[in-house]
Amino acid sequence: MTESGRRTVLISGASAGIGEACARRFGRDGARLILLARREDRLKKAEPGLLEAGAAAVHLAAVDVRDRESVDRAIAELPDRFRPIDVLVNNAGLSRGLDALHEGSHLDWDEMIDTNVKGLLNLDRAVIPGMVERGEGLVIHIGSIAGRQVYPKGNVYCATKHAVGALTEGLRLDLSGTGVRVTTVDPGLVDTEFSEVRFRGDRRRSRTVYQGMQPLTGDDVADAVAWAASRPAHVQVAEILILPTDQASASVVHRRA
Repeated sequence: MTESGRRTVLISGASAGIGEACARRFGRDGARLILLARREDRLKKAEPGLLEAGAAAVHLAAVDVRDRESVDRAIAELPDRFRPIDVLVNNAGLSRGLDALHEGSHLDWDEMIDTNVKGLLNLDRAVIPGMVERGEGLVIHIGSIAGRQVYPKGNVYCATKHAVGALTEGLRLDLSGTGVRVTTVDPGLVDTEFSEVRFRGDRRRSRTVYQGMQPLTGDDVADAVAWAASRPAHVQVAEILILPTDQASASVVHRRA
């Protein structure tokens, strides 16, 4: 942790949804925030509110996690006061389409694999060596219930989130004895832009995902992330599965109408 006692928290995919909610949550705790996203305009719009709410400082960077050079450059160019990084919230991810595997889009597959798997690896690889060198730090991967259970037509998306689960477990094994902790937070249905992105802006179709039930909010997930990050150094929260009460599994959801 930095000398002032304030944590420095890096959040990817911070311009919307769970990432944006995590920025607000850690900001209220007085953290220094490093926020990465492709949509820098959204980050800039959010910055004044984060500072007003209590964030010690905010550093913004327009980064596509699929671009390894962009990720490496963003970490290498961090101002001194944003070093070291105490908590990495590796959140950037997306889903595209909802098709049977034999009818799926190669473009959709590439975007999901490149973002959800390679993007996560790119950011881990850039940040974790510094944590290992210092002998402390926390890596939080935002996974999904889709990384535990496969649902119809979720094939490639579920595969990428299963990969996140395997990479999280492998990372925890590799970091044993280093002082660096590893957590995965796996949400169920969360009312964010996720479904709108999946259906490429079709808001009517995206709203049917949450019809007749009460999904989680980004703030619900951010609270779980912040709780895991608030544990003392000898406590490693390995996994959190967080579901709305109306959801029993990846494909079993109680709908009132």
